[in-house]
Amino acid sequence: MSGVEGGGNRAEILGLVPAAGLGTRVASLPCSKEIFPVALGPRSGGAGLRVRVACDDVLEAMRLAGVDRVYMVLRDGKWDIPAYLGDGRARGVHLAYLMMGAPWGVPFTLDQAYPFVRGRRVVCGFPDILLRPTDVFTPLLDAMDASGSDAVLALFPAGDPELVDMVEVDGEGRIRRIQVKPGPERLTHTWGAAAWGPAFTELLHRFARETASRGSEAPAGPEERHLGDVIQVALDEGLSVDGVPFPGGGYVDVGVPENLLDAFEIGEGA
Repeated sequence: MSGVEGGGNRAEILGLVPAAGLGTRVASLPCSKEIFPVALGPRSGGAGLRVRVACDDVLEAMRLAGVDRVYMVLRDGKWDIPAYLGDGRARGVHLAYLMMGAPWGVPFTLDQAYPFVRGRRVVCGFPDILLRPTDVFTPLLDAMDASGSDAVLALFPAGDPELVDMVEVDGEGRIRRIQVKPGPERLTHTWGAAAWGPAFTELLHRFARETASRGSEAPAGPEERHLGDVIQVALDEGLSVDGVPFPGGGYVDVGVPENLLDAFEIGEGA
């Protein structure tokens, strides 16, 4: 076990947000799904209205955990995201943007940030998933501080096993197995956000390089891989991965068209 570097100093933790997806499931949207409006309400003080977009949830969660430096990884063409979010100051964070390299899934997208996050603790969340409670990263970092684990996952009751990673947890809260989009499954929980330390970052970097090398001879490159695949490799190699359950929490993936109404509902409660 590598333990936690930084001893709970939240100022040294960096945020990481993969925003390079094609959004093909909601291709009719007039903007990138990450900045799709999910709520409309009064501004603080009552002066006018405030639009809340999908990625506000993950950025707010990072801010609440004391993480104010965030790297968002984009793909070419998603310029409406930085045009809308700017430098992040309106959301209480400092935003920097990186460009996606290999187009083979979230592990490759996240690995673009490797030169910037290596040796640091990281919190990672998805800009198209609305989570409740919003302050999801604080309990994850608290758990890392307490246990010295290499990674901690936020666990939620799963509604659609065929669309999400299913997680097996032992009686002590340790993750034992990840099933990536398994379909009908006896497991009951998925994960929606994560915090990890330098050892997991190094494994992610190696996973991306080795997977790219093995798949380099295929015409389209390696098959798409998921972050859940990397977590399973971490478990297989003996890294410690813990889970923090949010039994009364919930999540909505706004990348699924059928979930857009739910996104409005959960957004209005924000």
